[in-house]
Amino acid sequence: APARAEQLAALKLVGHELMNAAELPDHFAAAAAQNDLDPWQRANLVEMRRQWRHATAVPADLVAAHTRACLACEMAWRRARPANDYAAVLPALSALLALVRDVAAAKAAALGKSPYEALLDEYEPDGSVAMIDPLFERLGASLPGLIEDALAAQARRPVPLVPAGPFPIAAQRRAGERLMAALGFDFAHGRLDISLHPFCGGTPDDVRITTRYDEADFGRALMGVLHETGHALYERGLPMAWRRQPVGAARGMSLHESQSLLVEMQVCRSREFLDFAAPLLRESFGGRGPAWEAENLYRLNTRVARSLIRVDADEVTYPAHVILRYRLERALIDGALDLAELPAAWNAGMKELLGVTPPDDRQGCLQDQHWYDGAWGYFPTYTLGAMTAAQLFAAAKRADPAILPGIARGEFAPLFAWLKTNVHAKGSRFSTAEIIAQASGGPLDAALYERHLRTRYLA
Repeated sequence: APARAEQLAALKLVGHELMNAAELPDHFAAAAAQNDLDPWQRANLVEMRRQWRHATAVPADLVAAHTRACLACEMAWRRARPANDYAAVLPALSALLALVRDVAAAKAAALGKSPYEALLDEYEPDGSVAMIDPLFERLGASLPGLIEDALAAQARRPVPLVPAGPFPIAAQRRAGERLMAALGFDFAHGRLDISLHPFCGGTPDDVRITTRYDEADFGRALMGVLHETGHALYERGLPMAWRRQPVGAARGMSLHESQSLLVEMQVCRSREFLDFAAPLLRESFGGRGPAWEAENLYRLNTRVARSLIRVDADEVTYPAHVILRYRLERALIDGALDLAELPAAWNAGMKELLGVTPPDDRQGCLQDQHWYDGAWGYFPTYTLGAMTAAQLFAAAKRADPAILPGIARGEFAPLFAWLKTNVHAKGSRFSTAEIIAQASGGPLDAALYERHLRTRYLA
């Protein structure tokens, strides 16, 4: 790990030097002065300048120190989390946070934003607390009551049956690959592998996704595969003509999360999808009886529980986990909260938003890797993505009434044709807000997301 940290720091410095070339400002000015650029070229120039401003804001020595600190803190977290020892990682995290604040201050001065918004801009271009706060305040105020109502509605229904395992990893992999192919994943340009934490990476022409398997529960790996397939399909659908150019890249993490959550939550936890998938799952695992019926699998995949762990949370409680992290990371960046106070603040926030208190830090403030590997300003994109997913899926169904019946038959081409036209093929030609408005007819609206949750979980 120390050797890898030095390698990454060296590579970061090489990239930093290239982005700080003395002639770049003149090149940007000359390009902007051309009057024969088409809209895609002008948008590409805007994206180049945005990346350049981020790179030139931070001095080289801070780039190297920050890179080393990220690696050191991540390795400390890997030891501290299983040991439930927040004190062990606190020195490395304190050193990292100090450097993150320095990076944030440098970028804030260059971008004309607050320090937190300067970090957010790396993941959500032009994102702002003025946009996020009203959405999260409304959702944060309604979530505790919505969770109560969902649990009460759930208690009035029969408890779903849990299919009996074990579920061999080979069978889980085959089932996942069959559903990936049905959704439109191209195995000539991507593959599925195993890792400690599911992710999607690679390039649009070579998309790599991973999952982790549990032979006692096929659902966790399967939904992880479907979630990452949503990311992969977005990457594959980006505009071919602008490959490896800034304007051809995905338009920020909230839109990326919207595509994975649209597939996992909106589509693959729907009754229609499970009508299609239930026979395939029965065949894959040799399942028999009522536990394998589509309605039971639907109820099982829409169970609500007050969970401690974000990545295992259901669709109703998940936003509460994200809102808590958003509040905490803003307070930590701004200096309103000290790292020594983080465990207590975390536990108080969990009690307020979810009605549960973590029994230890392993299930509390040590559970996520993000802060410990330097990803500050990232968390809000998860729930912004969930809101966007609900809004885009509703718009797609309005535009093409054949989409929902098609899903029940395993026909996903109409949905992804709409998504490619309205989201994927636009790359970074427009802002996130513009893409959402063009596709759905209006700005991102927390009320539409709440309506989706009430329709699915309170009916």
